[in-house]
Order: sequence, then C-alpha cells, then structure tokens
Amino acid sequence: MGSKFAEIALEMYEHEVCTGYCHNKPEFGAPVKFDLTKDRDLEVIYKIRPEVIIHTAALTNVDECETNKELAYKINTEGTKRVVEVAGELKAFLVYVSTDYVFSGNKGMYKEEDEPNPVDYYGYTKLMGENYCDCIVRPCVIYGAKPASGTINFALWLIDKLRNKEEVKIVTDQYITPTLNTNLAKMLLEVAEKELKGVFHLAGATRVSRYDFALQIADKFELDKKLIVQSRIADMRWIAHRPKDSSLDTSKALRYLNEKPYELDKALDVLKEEMENVDRIRD
Repeated sequence: MGSKFAEIALEMYEHEVCTGYCHNKPEFGAPVKFDLTKDRDLEVIYKIRPEVIIHTAALTNVDECETNKELAYKINTEGTKRVVEVAGELKAFLVYVSTDYVFSGNKGMYKEEDEPNPVDYYGYTKLMGENYCDCIVRPCVIYGAKPASGTINFALWLIDKLRNKEEVKIVTDQYITPTLNTNLAKMLLEVAEKELKGVFHLAGATRVSRYDFALQIADKFELDKKLIVQSRIADMRWIAHRPKDSSLDTSKALRYLNEKPYELDKALDVLKEEMENVDRIRD
C-alpha cells in the first residue's frame, strides 16, 4: 500500500515523498530503510522531519501473526506506538492504516462507531495500535496492479492462476468490501491534506463474497470461471480465525471526501487498465 501511495503522491500531487522500508526497496519515493522493532532505526525520521506520516507498515500475514505473536505485537502495536511518539515530537500529522480485521465479522457493513472485537491476533495487534492514533483509516482486502512489499495480492494471485489454467478454491461464506489501492491512496492523500481526525472506513463501495469477487475478476479479464471452485471457510487450512463478514460501511467517506470509494465494477476497470500499462512498460 505504501508504494502506491508514494506513486500517487509523486505523480499527481508532486509532493516530496520519503518511503520507509525494511526488506523490499520501494519503487517510488526516496527510500529510507529502518526496522520498526529497533528504536534506534526510527531516529532517521527525525532527520527527514516530515509534515505528514502515513503509517502503513505492519506484519499483515494473518497466520504468521498467530504463530509469532511476539513479533506481531512488536511491529503492529509497539512499532506503531513509537512512530506516533516520533510524529508527536515532530508535530507531524499521522495517518494510521488499520484493518477490517479489528471486527469479529458477525454482522458486516461495519460503521466507524461499531465496537471492534477481533477474532485473530493480527486484528488484535492492529486494534491495539489504533489506541495511540488520532487519525485511523480502515481498508478491506487491498488489491492492485503490482505486488506490494514482495507480496502478491488476491486479485493478481487469482488472475495468474486462471491464466495458467489452474483450479482454485475460493470461499463463498466470507464477505468483504475489496479496496483498489489506487482509490485508497487518493482517499488517504485527501485525509492527510485536510488533516482529518477520527476513524474513516476507506474501502471499496461494494460488499461481495470472496467467491463472487473472484467471479467478477474472471469476467473482467475474460478468464475461465469454471476453474473457480466453491469452498467454505471451514474447509480451509488456515491457522488463524478469519472474520466471516468484515465488510465496511463507507458512507462517512462519501460524505467527507471528494475522492469517493469505487464501486467494484469501476475498480476492476481501473485495475485492468493499470495492468495493461504495466505489461506495456515491461514489453
């Protein structure tokens, strides 16, 4: 997510951007290497003296967070606390990118004022990080035209599998509001520029099952939907629990922002165009 934010900030808004990283050097922005688990590494932020900090760094592998709770807490909770402290000393406006996984998933279409109740340790550590922040944004299932920090997103993974004629099992009983990273980056920039405080759900505007999301991707990219096999959460070999319906209500974003959450069909049109541009550049 951080890479797409840096790209949009540079190309559309001409901001000066420094992009923090730990393992994968960023494509956009001046690269700044540091480790959130090491206090001394954060001293580099004092040298940059940013006016705004968009805090996207996290351990996001849900199963890894469950099996390595100490590391998850160090990065997602304690790391966030340290970044907030630095931002406070520099009087920088900080936007914390949290997650839909702070919710239990028992009802869906969560509003900002709904009570969080995570069912996995990843969601718990991100929720603990929220406690230190004045501006919190929550996306849901972020996807885009390129891998982020070396990690392939659901849409790219699915497209690659279907293009290779591989069968994939996708759950029908998990509901989401998938978020195109380009749309999210633009909404994040607007929140940062306006210095809006509080909690904002910055997700896609369409609630859909993970299975139906996969079908719509296949339709948009003219791929074989017969390769997408219906499955259930109970059938998956996941270590951590997942919320069954962590879809987010984005009506607050619609009220406050000029950049509106995309409906899924529009988002997939943008994704297809962006992927075609990536392919042209590679060729």
